[in-house]
Amino acid sequence: MSDPALRKMTEAEYLETEAVNSYKREFVDGFVYALHGEDTPHAQAGALSKHGLITLNIAAVLRSLARKHRCRVYASDMSVRISGASVLRAGGPLYYYPDVVLTCVPVDDNARFLEQPCLVVEVLSESTKNIDRREKLHDYRTLPSLQGYLMVDTVVRAARLYVRDVEGWREEYIEGEGSLALPCVDVAMTLEDMYEDTEV
Repeated sequence: MSDPALRKMTEAEYLETEAVNSYKREFVDGFVYALHGEDTPHAQAGALSKHGLITLNIAAVLRSLARKHRCRVYASDMSVRISGASVLRAGGPLYYYPDVVLTCVPVDDNARFLEQPCLVVEVLSESTKNIDRREKLHDYRTLPSLQGYLMVDTVVRAARLYVRDVEGWREEYIEGEGSLALPCVDVAMTLEDMYEDTEV
């Protein structure tokens, strides 16, 4: 018997089934990949406490600033649709669930995904860090609206930020202490802000 998780599906099938699914799934190359909570060999393990705290800390700092800029922040449950020509693969557009996503365009209350994020944050875990650093780094940066992609480590106190400027993308890295100037809401977020209440 073949594993249904490895059956190719169309974008329409993915969206239809995702709306009624009890767990989140990302959509890449026409295949779905289960995230936390589904008991399959292809599902990613549930997030550690520190992962959840870091995600919440970042979203909390961004939330009050986002409202002032008429932007919205979502933590973990809003997917991002990527459909640029350079990522249109055999399976059509991609759908990822970033840990934190900020958008500054109007969003309908019934929206299930965003197409114009301004800032995307991935909190790295052992099972997904390589995908976040390679495929997602490439794919997110194809979005014309994206101004920043932040990756936050969960093993050491460190963060890496890719920021779009007039010459393309530049990379900033801090470890131990320091801050990064996040685009879209113009905030200098410190590592202390990101790791509050964790032992990292």
